[in-house]
Amino acid sequence: MLAAVDAMEKSADVRVIQCELNDLYGVCTKITGSTAAVTTAIEAGRRAAEPMGGRPVANVIHRSDPQAMKVIVSPREYNPLIEQDVVFFPNYQPSPTEKRRVMSQDNASALGLIETQGFTAVFEAIDTACKAANVQVVGKEKLGGGYITVIIRGDLSAVAAAVEAGKAKVADLGKLIAAHVIARPSPAVLALLPKPT
Repeated sequence: MLAAVDAMEKSADVRVIQCELNDLYGVCTKITGSTAAVTTAIEAGRRAAEPMGGRPVANVIHRSDPQAMKVIVSPREYNPLIEQDVVFFPNYQPSPTEKRRVMSQDNASALGLIETQGFTAVFEAIDTACKAANVQVVGKEKLGGGYITVIIRGDLSAVAAAVEAGKAKVADLGKLIAAHVIARPSPAVLALLPKPT
C-alpha cells in the first residue's frame, strides 16, 4: 500500500483521504483530486502494486454525493485482534509548494519494506537487515492472517542493502510476501508511517 500511495502522489496532484484495511489482507486507499489527476494516480498505483503480487481493483467516483461520503470516509477504528488501528488518516496538509519541496529534498532518503507471513520470518529478516546496513527501524504493522510488514529508513544505498539482506533470510523461516524500497518517499507515505511508541 505504501508503494502504491507513493506512486499515486508522485504521479498527480491528489491528496490521500485515508487507507482502510479490509478482511482480505488488502487496503482500500481513498484519494481525492480532479478526475484526470485521480485517474492518473490510480493507474500509477496499480503499476506499483501489481509487481509485488497486489491485485488492485480501482474505481473513480465523479462528483461523489455528500450522503455517500458518510460511508466512503470511515471513522477511526481499532481492531483488538491485531492490536492496531485499521483506518489510517495521514496527518498532514501539504500545500502544493511544500509537496514539491518535500518530494525533491534529500535524494538519498529512502524507506524499506519487508512483508512476510509469520513473526519468526519477519524477526529474522529485520535483524539481518539491521546488521547488514546502517538503517533505523520505523515500526511494524500487523495486517491479519499472519502478514506482518517491517519498515526501515535510511539513505538509499543502506536501505537497499538492508532490504536485500533481510529478504534473503525469509525463505528458511516463512513466506516472503513482498520487499520494496521507496526512494524519496512522498508526504502522504511519511504521514502514514507508524507512530513511534
